[in-house]
Amino acid sequence: MNKNSLTERFNNFAVLECEGSSELYKRLASEIANDDDILTLCLEAREGQPIPNLLLGAVHYLLLQGSDHQLKEYYPSIVNEPKKDSHLFETFKDFCIENSSKIKSILKNKLVQTNEVRRCAYLFPVCGYIHQQTNKPLSLIEIGTSAGLQLLWDQYSYSYGNEELYGNKDSYVHLTSTVREGEVPRDLISSTPPVNDRRGLDLHVSDLTSEEDYLWLKALIWPEHEDRIANFEDSVKQLRLQPPHLIEGDGVGLLTEVIKEIPADTTLCIFHTHVANQMPEQVKENLLQKIKEVGRQRNVFHIYNNIEDRKLHVDSIVKGVTKRETVGETDGHGRWFDWKLSNEVLT
Repeated sequence: MNKNSLTERFNNFAVLECEGSSELYKRLASEIANDDDILTLCLEAREGQPIPNLLLGAVHYLLLQGSDHQLKEYYPSIVNEPKKDSHLFETFKDFCIENSSKIKSILKNKLVQTNEVRRCAYLFPVCGYIHQQTNKPLSLIEIGTSAGLQLLWDQYSYSYGNEELYGNKDSYVHLTSTVREGEVPRDLISSTPPVNDRRGLDLHVSDLTSEEDYLWLKALIWPEHEDRIANFEDSVKQLRLQPPHLIEGDGVGLLTEVIKEIPADTTLCIFHTHVANQMPEQVKENLLQKIKEVGRQRNVFHIYNNIEDRKLHVDSIVKGVTKRETVGETDGHGRWFDWKLSNEVLT
């Protein structure tokens, strides 16, 4: 990692991630890309992490902890009427210099583990699609689970562009999303597939009963995204009612042993969203190879993105037959998704 590559990362982040989603982070990322001092600070980050998210999350984390600095006046997650003047970046830089030692520690020790619960809006119909094909309870394994919020997709309620409510109507969590292209068949979401068990794997499991972990995950949510913050707060309440089984360690490395514990009369679903972009190519290949090996012994479904492209995919090995399908493009925060799956049931 060098400053030139960091400049490219921040410029790409501003254009590809922030455009139309966060004016605050777009402005900051565009300025950071050309600031030698902040780029030097970013060189402290651990290898393999998405640096823009990590740096901006570190600053947000310190502000949420109560850092008394003028920068907080620009953050809508902290003040009701945030400033929008031309002094944003100079104030941001001053904060980073003043808190450089704390920021360096965060960059070295924290991981970007955005638990974007609204991605469950597309996991819900995808899992319905899988259950329709096997008619067996699902056993879930999530790689890169963080705090396990996405493992509880069957515990939430959903709306897709209208007032119709699906899923668990008594949930603390109500997620809204739009199907941008295509249409999700109603029969996939009119009932909730049974879940036999759920296990989350992560290098660092986040414990939402810990104030530090709770605040860090909250800090990774972009400051303007009030709906995301509200979804996170609600999903924490739901998780505390039924905490999933989380296992700390290398998710790909642990996969084979964890699968051995999954009952044979259930449908094995391995999934991860926006995690594979942090995996080295060799790890991605290892993961795909392990899933092929599992498919020789039992039926398996693999839900993922960011291995070959940004689209959401569902691969399956059922009765020894491999099938690869593309769900479509998805918004990184789950606000919309495309549905290009056929409703054909495997036999």
